[in-house]
Amino acid sequence: MMTILSSLLVAAFDTPSKLSCCHSSLPCTRHPSVRLSEQLEPELISSLQNPRIKQLVKLRDRKPRDEAGVFIIEGDRHIRRALEKRITLSELYYSPEWFVGEEERALVDEAAGAGARLFELTKTAFAKVAYRERPDGLLAVAPQWQNRLDDLKLSATPFLLVVEAIEKPGNLGTILRSADAAGVDALIVCDPVTDLFNPNVVRSSTGVLFSVPVVIASSFEVCAWLRSRGIHSTATTPAATALYTDTDLRGPLAIVMGSEHDGLSDFWLAQADAQVRIPMAGQADSLNVAMATIITLFEAVRQRATG
Repeated sequence: MMTILSSLLVAAFDTPSKLSCCHSSLPCTRHPSVRLSEQLEPELISSLQNPRIKQLVKLRDRKPRDEAGVFIIEGDRHIRRALEKRITLSELYYSPEWFVGEEERALVDEAAGAGARLFELTKTAFAKVAYRERPDGLLAVAPQWQNRLDDLKLSATPFLLVVEAIEKPGNLGTILRSADAAGVDALIVCDPVTDLFNPNVVRSSTGVLFSVPVVIASSFEVCAWLRSRGIHSTATTPAATALYTDTDLRGPLAIVMGSEHDGLSDFWLAQADAQVRIPMAGQADSLNVAMATIITLFEAVRQRATG
């Protein structure tokens, strides 16, 4: 059962979580237009025992995040990208004592204009809630969102990345960046171990989380959905005989990557339309999943560019 504190914070963070995003057809969170004159004066927080300080610290963990239906975004770059993609910021916490320039103040004003409720923190209070080693005095709270497979808007020749049971937040964030760079239609996360709104996923994605359509579903659901749309699934595994460079990756395609420790499950190895491997010349028999994803994605990009 949620605590009284959590209940209060849920009410404070209660914003719509399925609104149209300007860069895709997927449900996400669009911020409203609010005049600065309509904003209340920022509340100043100095005590480390303030309920909001305690709740922000709790939001580093998955259970409190999911209970409140929100997540945290820290840093100028990430918050700026969220605003650019019209993601609602329910609250913005800032500490001028941590600012390194004038851009931070401008971003506070922009967030306020977009409807974020402002809270000014002392340097000590902000250090308590920050999870970055070198904070820049900006931390936002935003509502989580959830997309479905049928929400995806696919290109004429679909290009998807599917990852199964990724364990490390840093890897999932890097995979998001790779998916964005490769121009995939969407990232589909099957049976995740780490959650999409983990602060380290947000950080390592460098804000790409706000621009790449992401769906979370079971492996069974995803496999059935791909087949119903005629999308060829290509699984990566060191046990494959075919090299990824010798395999046709030009048609409707879903590249399927496995977890860091165990690779792909028996389900995907049995159900995928093809299996490929990356050749390894040394003693190591596999690469880090984020690195293997980059290599495989950009081979597909190369082939698809040349027709």
